Amino acid sequence: MSVVEKLFEPARIGGLDLANRIVMAPMTRYFSPGGIPGEDVAQYYGRRAAHDVGLIVTEGTYIAHPSARDANPSIPLFGGEESLAGWKRVVDEVHAEGGKIVPQLWHVGLVAQPEPGAERGVPAPNQRGPSGLVGSLNMAPYEGGQALSEQEIIEVIDSFAKAAADAKRLGFDGVELHGAHGYLFDQFFWPATNRREDNWGGDLSARTRFAREVIAAIRRETGPGFPLIFRISQWKQYDFAARIADTPQELETWLAPLVDAGADVIHCSQRRFWENEPFEGAEMNLAGWVKKVTGLPTITVGSVGLAGDFLEGGTFHRSGSSAVPLDQLAERLDRGEFDLVAVGRALLQDPEWATKVREGRSQDLQAYDPSSLERLY
Repeated sequence: MSVVEKLFEPARIGGLDLANRIVMAPMTRYFSPGGIPGEDVAQYYGRRAAHDVGLIVTEGTYIAHPSARDANPSIPLFGGEESLAGWKRVVDEVHAEGGKIVPQLWHVGLVAQPEPGAERGVPAPNQRGPSGLVGSLNMAPYEGGQALSEQEIIEVIDSFAKAAADAKRLGFDGVELHGAHGYLFDQFFWPATNRREDNWGGDLSARTRFAREVIAAIRRETGPGFPLIFRISQWKQYDFAARIADTPQELETWLAPLVDAGADVIHCSQRRFWENEPFEGAEMNLAGWVKKVTGLPTITVGSVGLAGDFLEGGTFHRSGSSAVPLDQLAERLDRGEFDLVAVGRALLQDPEWATKVREGRSQDLQAYDPSSLERLY
């Protein structure tokens, strides 16, 4: 089966029908002054919906809890009348173009960013995490904030559930929880940053409790038919070699509780989608192994359509990359290794990327240029 045929097969996730298997990956853009997405944000997403993107996952958007965000004022919020009105404009624009969209609900925990382009991992004193510990590249975790109290954990869970309920009310087609890259969910999963001795810490299965409680709370608010995507990664922004699961058995221990709680899809973030997990038994990437051990549909992501790394030199999106053939992607899709494919920088650069792939216009695919970060188009 050709690349085009496979990528443009219809798909179904959590009761949601998609026109094809291409997903727009979430990418922070810093274009929502005061946390309010404007008409330019709506048009930005609408352009991708109009050009054959099957599902859009928005940039990370902060839930309405005081500990959820950092000091950057241009990352969108998902709470408050003005911010939610802005997101309603986004939903309406995408739906008018025939697209489907979910918000990525976000709590940064102790991986804060003081300003656009600055390195994350230097939280303000009021930032919260499981144990007040921040990971760092080639260093032992260090104290960089405060541990969440039991009451604060309950408040954060409620804030996620309210955000999901608001998303459904606004007309979103589901939600995604950002559980990857060292943010709050990931800080609970990873033993280096979760040293709690209460019921929110412990062994790997016990460390999933926070995520389980959030998923269950969302299910209570939205019902069983509202698609819930959970994004994971092994690597952290500050430790690319970090791993939560070293065996398929550990992977199942980690993710089966999330499935039982009500997750519909697992979004598996890698730096390079073509790299296989070092597990015995089969050559598959993270999304392939997750699908195998959970039985859920999975989304793969990581330098799709690019020649360069997702991260180089520890910095997001900074180096230019050239478009590369997608044959290996189609081969893995064809054998059922994963179900959907998330595209990041290639779609950030060119809103018509999916249409060009569908029409076989490989000569028109644009190489990623870091200057595209400076505009919202």
